[in-house]
Amino acid sequence: MHIPKIGVLYSRVRIEEKKIFAELDLRGVQYDRINDEEAIFDIGNPDPWLQYDLILIRSLSYARGLYAARLLNSWGIPTISSATAAEICGDKLATAAAFHRAGVPQLQTRAAFTVESALEAIEEMGYPVVLKPVVGSWGRLLAKINDREAAEALLEHKATLGSYQHSIFVIQEYVKKPDRDIRAIVIGDQTVAAMYRYSDHWITNTARGGAGEPCPITPELDQLCVRAAQAAGGGCFGVDLFEHPEKGLILNEINHTFEFHGAQPATGVNIAAKLVEYVLEQAGVSPYHFAARIGSGNGVVA
Repeated sequence: MHIPKIGVLYSRVRIEEKKIFAELDLRGVQYDRINDEEAIFDIGNPDPWLQYDLILIRSLSYARGLYAARLLNSWGIPTISSATAAEICGDKLATAAAFHRAGVPQLQTRAAFTVESALEAIEEMGYPVVLKPVVGSWGRLLAKINDREAAEALLEHKATLGSYQHSIFVIQEYVKKPDRDIRAIVIGDQTVAAMYRYSDHWITNTARGGAGEPCPITPELDQLCVRAAQAAGGGCFGVDLFEHPEKGLILNEINHTFEFHGAQPATGVNIAAKLVEYVLEQAGVSPYHFAARIGSGNGVVA
């Protein structure tokens, strides 16, 4: 039987990477840890990379992960996530467009390219609104705009920063959610874990101090999250949802290189193990091949 070799492209060994490495070690999987600061991609000579059956991309940098996936996929090397998924998830307008094509419920979103048109869009939507960067994570650079004076100041400030990305204005409705949102983890075609993220602040990311507790995975939640994952190209994702007071469950964002240091202990689900099992399946080997090494394919790693 062919024994796959996996590459894990990472920026920093965080809690998530430690757990992933531990699960790979537990199963006796052949793998290399590849620091993206040291990685070199020779466009004319992909041979050093062809030893891998699949590469799991855990880069902190959206750009590094995206371009690595583009090159690796062009050489026929599958990645989790794929370049397509990275492109969709890493760009909030690409995400909104993909959700719209798939017909999944999402926040009302508008885009504008000048201060004047952005202000007009905000006025049409009505205050408050949320202004987002087109590329960003961990709840950074989000702004809740409550009135025209704040809108004018923020838009002018972003436009003055100079980067083309700051002149692409992503405007979304503000949802009066019940002091929480939902983070769900999709692996393949299943929602494997979900948690509520609570915070006194309107931004509930655990990276910003939000606290988590288990959220029941209802058929509605599972179906919506899987549809969102399929819209993003399929694979493994962290899906963020709101409980809209009128519309019910509604999609906010989807993340391809998701963190789970909060979700794993909050839900009791060994997300790292499930991610590694999926990696092995996509590399062409049943995870049951490695199950005998650990007694089962779902061992818990502290």
